[in-house]
Amino acid sequence: MANKYMKFLASRLMGTGVDTLVLWMLTRLVFDTYIGKYIVAPTISFEAAMFTNFLLSYFWIWKNRIASHRAKIFLTRLAVFNLSAAFGFGIKMVFLLLFERIFGWGVVWCNLAALMISGLVNFLLAEKIVFRKPGLLPIVDSQVQPWKKNKN
Repeated sequence: MANKYMKFLASRLMGTGVDTLVLWMLTRLVFDTYIGKYIVAPTISFEAAMFTNFLLSYFWIWKNRIASHRAKIFLTRLAVFNLSAAFGFGIKMVFLLLFERIFGWGVVWCNLAALMISGLVNFLLAEKIVFRKPGLLPIVDSQVQPWKKNKN
């Protein structure tokens, strides 16, 4: 489990790099309005980081839990992963605001502290829900059910 968590942390650092780079490029080269810079660009950069994190999780961290590489399974896990990432983002924002309210820290310190909590939540969601062992997530593995015998 510790090895998996270290891989998870490394992948999230890569995702953070992607998020930062995409955000910087979009705000420097594409968007010049407030909505573009503060709503659209961060949403796109979050999704780019989420997709990077998903690929690293799918093909590296939890690769041994992928029973099949069918497109349907890949896309369903991606959707579940995206929902869990959005949930983790919500948790991060709640704790960021809570730490600012309680301790009066600056936004960077609040964000770092909140990331520690939301990162742990994201890891647990990935471990226990998104990348459960094959056959244990029916909405994902509906066609991959190792406990059922093939009648043919």
